[in-house]
Amino acid sequence: MRVIAGKYRGKKLLPPSDNNVRPTTDRIKETVFNILASRNALHGKVLDLFCGSGALGIEALSRGAESAVFVDKSPQSVKLTYENLKGIAEPYKVFNTDYRVALEKLNEPFDLILLDPPYHDKIEANAIKIIIEKKLLSPNGLIFVEHSRENSLLNLPVSVIINTRNCGNTSISFIAQSEEIND
Repeated sequence: MRVIAGKYRGKKLLPPSDNNVRPTTDRIKETVFNILASRNALHGKVLDLFCGSGALGIEALSRGAESAVFVDKSPQSVKLTYENLKGIAEPYKVFNTDYRVALEKLNEPFDLILLDPPYHDKIEANAIKIIIEKKLLSPNGLIFVEHSRENSLLNLPVSVIINTRNCGNTSISFIAQSEEIND
């Protein structure tokens, strides 16, 4: 695992030591961040929910995000995220808590929200619903969701627009409140 591009390009990231955390592959990460860069979405505040190793949020910081908040309920994932954040200069916060607790406590909007929850939990739609209800996505912000191809995100609030791409058994979805994503 490594940072693909930007200020910290090539930085080695420690991988999870067990199979409970499924890191985003470099191929998917490169696709996602190229799309985000083309939409000028790599600035401002980032929320890396279900952060695992912190790789997605660190990639966003490397590519120009001004700050990041990392959340995971696993103490092992939080420890791994702290290890991977060593040497990162941008401001960040790390919370060891359940996503629902974190979303209830957060009260500032984010420009980019990265969601990569455990596939088997099927909690993507619930997390997005809370984010929209609490207005945690800035007006021109984006939500990126990595999810199993089997998990549909069709039960989202009506105002949310989705563009989904399939990469094998994985789907990547980009969600915005105000404009359609047609990359």
